Amino acid sequence: MSFLVVACGRCGGFLLAGAEQKTRTCPYCGSKVALDRAKRVASAENANEAAIILRRLKRDAALKRKTAKRS
Repeated sequence: MSFLVVACGRCGGFLLAGAEQKTRTCPYCGSKVALDRAKRVASAENANEAAIILRRLKRDAALKRKTAKRS
């Protein structure tokens, strides 16, 4: 089973979805995300790989926000 990491069109949060899923609800803002129209950030062959990618994306986004605050 393959997985997708997509960005929510409303809040920009990253979410994980199975490649065969049609929609997901964003865990951050509650918006319904149509996966066929969502911005695909990454794909993975298994759940472990997808979780690692998702953690890295979230960490990088947090560092970017932190750096932007200092400027």
